[in-house]
Amino acid sequence: MRVSRVTISDVTFAADLSGALFWEEQRLLVVSDLHLEKGSSFATRGVLLPPYDTLATLSRLAAVISRHDPRTVIALGDSFHDRTAHERLSADDRNAVAALQTGRDWIWISGNHDPMLPRDLGGTIADEVSIGPITFRHEPSGAQGEIAGHLHPKARVSARGRSMERRCFASDGLRAVMPAFGAYAGGLSIRDAAFAKIFPKNGFVAHLLGDRRVHAIAASRCY
Repeated sequence: MRVSRVTISDVTFAADLSGALFWEEQRLLVVSDLHLEKGSSFATRGVLLPPYDTLATLSRLAAVISRHDPRTVIALGDSFHDRTAHERLSADDRNAVAALQTGRDWIWISGNHDPMLPRDLGGTIADEVSIGPITFRHEPSGAQGEIAGHLHPKARVSARGRSMERRCFASDGLRAVMPAFGAYAGGLSIRDAAFAKIFPKNGFVAHLLGDRRVHAIAASRCY
Protein backbone atom coordinates (compact mmCIF):
# COMPACT_ATOMS: atom_id res chain seq x y z
CA MET A 1 0.00 0.00 0.00
CA ARG A 2 3.02 2.30 0.32
CA VAL A 3 3.54 2.47 -3.45
CA SER A 4 1.32 3.67 -6.31
CA ARG A 5 2.13 4.02 -10.02
CA VAL A 6 2.76 7.18 -12.01
CA THR A 7 3.46 7.09 -15.75
CA ILE A 8 5.51 9.91 -17.28
CA SER A 9 6.24 9.89 -21.02
CA ASP A 10 5.50 6.15 -21.20
CA VAL A 11 7.82 5.34 -18.29
CA THR A 12 6.14 3.87 -15.22
CA PHE A 13 7.47 4.88 -11.82
CA ALA A 14 6.59 3.65 -8.37
CA ALA A 15 5.38 6.66 -6.38
CA ASP A 16 6.49 5.91 -2.85
CA LEU A 17 4.45 7.18 0.09
CA SER A 18 7.59 8.94 1.33
CA GLY A 19 7.56 11.27 -1.69
CA ALA A 20 10.23 9.44 -3.71
CA LEU A 21 9.95 8.01 -7.22
CA PHE A 22 11.46 4.65 -8.18
CA TRP A 23 12.15 3.59 -11.77
CA GLU A 24 12.38 -0.16 -11.38
CA GLU A 25 13.83 -0.90 -14.83
CA GLN A 26 16.75 1.44 -14.13
CA ARG A 27 16.83 0.71 -10.38
CA LEU A 28 16.79 4.49 -10.00
CA LEU A 29 15.45 6.34 -6.96
CA VAL A 30 14.65 10.06 -7.14
CA VAL A 31 14.06 12.44 -4.24
CA SER A 32 13.73 16.21 -4.30
CA ASP A 33 14.23 19.18 -2.02
CA LEU A 34 15.79 17.58 1.06
CA HIS A 35 16.62 21.05 2.44
CA LEU A 36 19.13 19.61 4.89
CA GLU A 37 20.06 21.93 7.76
CA LYS A 38 17.04 24.18 7.32
CA GLY A 39 16.63 24.22 11.09
CA SER A 40 20.16 25.48 11.70
CA SER A 41 19.73 28.04 8.91
CA PHE A 42 16.69 29.48 10.67
CA ALA A 43 18.58 29.47 13.99
CA THR A 44 21.22 31.81 12.56
CA ARG A 45 18.39 34.30 12.00
CA GLY A 46 16.97 33.92 15.49
CA VAL A 47 14.12 31.57 14.55
CA LEU A 48 14.54 28.59 16.83
CA LEU A 49 13.31 25.23 15.56
CA PRO A 50 14.15 21.78 16.94
CA PRO A 51 17.52 20.98 15.31
CA TYR A 52 16.54 17.49 14.17
CA ASP A 53 15.36 18.02 10.61
CA THR A 54 18.51 16.64 8.97
CA LEU A 55 18.40 13.50 11.12
CA ALA A 56 14.70 13.00 10.37
CA THR A 57 15.15 13.53 6.63
CA LEU A 58 18.15 11.22 6.34
CA SER A 59 16.35 8.55 8.40
CA ARG A 60 13.37 8.65 6.04
CA LEU A 61 15.71 8.53 3.07
CA ALA A 62 17.48 5.50 4.54
CA ALA A 63 14.13 3.74 4.91
CA VAL A 64 13.08 4.31 1.30
CA ILE A 65 16.51 3.25 0.03
CA SER A 66 16.24 0.07 2.08
CA ARG A 67 12.79 -0.55 0.61
CA HIS A 68 13.82 -0.26 -3.04
CA ASP A 69 17.58 -1.01 -3.02
CA PRO A 70 18.36 1.39 -5.91
CA ARG A 71 21.48 1.19 -8.03
CA THR A 72 21.40 4.97 -8.49
CA VAL A 73 19.99 7.82 -6.41
CA ILE A 74 19.28 11.28 -7.83
CA ALA A 75 18.81 14.11 -5.34
CA LEU A 76 16.85 16.59 -7.45
CA GLY A 77 18.17 19.92 -6.16
CA ASP A 78 17.91 21.99 -2.99
CA SER A 79 19.41 19.09 -1.08
CA PHE A 80 20.91 21.72 1.23
CA HIS A 81 18.94 24.67 2.50
CA ASP A 82 21.64 27.25 1.85
CA ARG A 83 25.12 27.60 0.40
CA THR A 84 26.90 26.73 3.66
CA ALA A 85 24.47 24.14 5.01
CA HIS A 86 26.85 21.25 4.26
CA GLU A 87 29.41 22.86 6.57
CA ARG A 88 26.95 22.57 9.46
CA LEU A 89 26.36 18.84 9.02
CA SER A 90 27.40 16.89 12.09
CA ALA A 91 29.92 14.08 11.83
CA ASP A 92 27.09 11.59 12.36
CA ASP A 93 25.07 13.13 9.53
CA ARG A 94 28.08 13.02 7.20
CA ASN A 95 28.57 9.37 8.09
CA ALA A 96 24.88 8.75 7.39
CA VAL A 97 25.18 10.29 3.91
CA ALA A 98 28.26 8.17 3.21
CA ALA A 99 26.43 5.03 4.31
CA LEU A 100 23.51 5.81 1.99
CA GLN A 101 25.92 6.20 -0.93
CA THR A 102 27.76 2.93 -0.30
CA GLY A 103 27.42 0.48 -3.17
CA ARG A 104 25.43 2.80 -5.45
CA ASP A 105 25.84 5.78 -7.75
CA TRP A 106 24.71 9.09 -6.28
CA ILE A 107 23.95 12.24 -8.27
CA TRP A 108 23.44 15.66 -6.69
CA ILE A 109 21.47 18.00 -8.98
CA SER A 110 22.16 21.68 -8.26
CA GLY A 111 19.23 23.81 -7.10
CA ASN A 112 18.51 27.45 -6.43
CA HIS A 113 19.29 27.02 -2.71
CA ASP A 114 22.50 25.09 -3.35
CA PRO A 115 23.93 26.20 -6.72
CA MET A 116 27.49 25.40 -5.58
CA LEU A 117 27.23 21.89 -4.23
CA PRO A 118 29.97 20.51 -1.98
CA ARG A 119 32.46 18.10 -3.52
CA ASP A 120 33.48 16.45 -0.26
CA LEU A 121 30.25 14.50 0.36
CA GLY A 122 30.65 11.85 -2.32
CA GLY A 123 28.64 11.35 -5.48
CA THR A 124 28.71 13.42 -8.65
CA ILE A 125 27.26 16.87 -9.36
CA ALA A 126 25.16 17.82 -12.39
CA ASP A 127 22.78 20.55 -13.55
CA GLU A 128 20.44 17.95 -15.04
CA VAL A 129 20.43 14.29 -16.08
CA SER A 130 18.68 12.63 -19.03
CA ILE A 131 17.95 8.90 -19.16
CA GLY A 132 15.94 7.68 -22.13
CA PRO A 133 12.88 9.92 -22.54
CA ILE A 134 13.17 11.40 -19.02
CA THR A 135 15.10 14.50 -17.96
CA PHE A 136 15.68 15.18 -14.28
CA ARG A 137 16.25 18.80 -13.25
CA HIS A 138 15.49 21.05 -10.31
CA GLU A 139 13.29 23.82 -11.70
CA PRO A 140 10.38 22.76 -13.92
CA SER A 141 10.15 24.20 -17.41
CA GLY A 142 7.07 22.28 -18.56
CA ALA A 143 9.05 20.27 -21.11
CA GLN A 144 7.77 16.84 -22.05
CA GLY A 145 9.51 14.02 -20.21
CA GLU A 146 10.62 16.31 -17.40
CA ILE A 147 10.71 15.38 -13.73
CA ALA A 148 11.49 18.39 -11.53
CA GLY A 149 11.13 19.68 -7.99
CA HIS A 150 11.47 23.22 -6.66
CA LEU A 151 7.75 24.05 -6.25
CA HIS A 152 7.02 21.71 -3.29
CA PRO A 153 3.47 20.85 -4.48
CA LYS A 154 0.72 20.25 -1.97
CA ALA A 155 -3.03 19.86 -2.39
CA ARG A 156 -6.15 20.17 -0.23
CA VAL A 157 -9.19 17.97 -0.78
CA SER A 158 -12.44 17.27 1.02
CA ALA A 159 -13.25 13.69 1.94
CA ARG A 160 -15.92 12.27 4.22
CA GLY A 161 -16.80 15.65 5.63
CA ARG A 162 -13.30 16.77 6.45
CA SER A 163 -10.50 18.48 4.57
CA MET A 164 -7.02 17.08 4.13
CA GLU A 165 -3.92 18.91 2.93
CA ARG A 166 -0.91 16.85 1.91
CA ARG A 167 2.23 17.00 -0.13
CA CYS A 168 1.77 15.49 -3.56
CA PHE A 169 3.26 14.57 -6.89
CA ALA A 170 1.77 16.64 -9.71
CA SER A 171 1.70 15.00 -13.14
CA ASP A 172 -0.24 15.05 -16.41
CA GLY A 173 1.42 11.92 -17.79
CA LEU A 174 3.94 13.91 -19.80
CA ARG A 175 5.82 15.68 -17.00
CA ALA A 176 5.86 15.74 -13.20
CA VAL A 177 6.74 17.93 -10.24
CA MET A 178 7.86 16.08 -7.13
CA PRO A 179 6.95 16.87 -3.53
CA ALA A 180 9.61 18.14 -1.17
CA PHE A 181 11.20 15.31 0.81
CA GLY A 182 12.74 17.41 3.60
CA ALA A 183 11.24 17.29 7.07
CA TYR A 184 10.98 21.08 7.34
CA ALA A 185 10.24 21.83 3.69
CA GLY A 186 6.97 23.70 3.18
CA GLY A 187 4.53 23.40 0.30
CA LEU A 188 2.91 25.42 -2.46
CA SER A 189 -0.72 24.80 -3.40
CA ILE A 190 -1.17 23.23 -6.81
CA ARG A 191 -3.77 25.94 -7.45
CA ASP A 192 -0.98 28.52 -7.49
CA ALA A 193 -0.32 30.20 -10.83
CA ALA A 194 3.13 28.60 -10.95
CA PHE A 195 1.53 25.24 -11.74
CA ALA A 196 -0.71 26.69 -14.45
CA LYS A 197 2.44 27.56 -16.40
CA ILE A 198 3.45 23.90 -16.37
CA PHE A 199 0.07 22.17 -16.56
CA PRO A 200 -2.42 24.21 -18.62
CA LYS A 201 -6.10 24.26 -17.58
CA ASN A 202 -5.53 22.18 -14.43
CA GLY A 203 -5.18 19.18 -16.71
CA PHE A 204 -3.13 17.14 -14.29
CA VAL A 205 -3.45 14.82 -11.34
CA ALA A 206 -2.36 15.37 -7.75
CA HIS A 207 -0.98 12.17 -6.24
CA LEU A 208 -1.47 12.94 -2.54
CA LEU A 209 0.71 11.30 0.09
CA GLY A 210 -1.90 9.83 2.41
CA ASP A 211 -1.54 7.94 5.67
CA ARG A 212 -1.41 4.50 4.05
CA ARG A 213 -1.32 5.03 0.32
CA VAL A 214 -0.94 7.56 -2.47
CA HIS A 215 -4.29 9.00 -3.61
CA ALA A 216 -4.67 10.06 -7.28
CA ILE A 217 -7.09 13.02 -7.47
CA ALA A 218 -7.76 15.33 -10.40
CA ALA A 219 -6.30 18.77 -9.76
CA SER A 220 -9.66 20.29 -10.62
CA ARG A 221 -11.09 18.63 -7.51
CA CYS A 222 -8.46 20.17 -5.23
CA TYR A 223 -8.60 23.61 -3.67
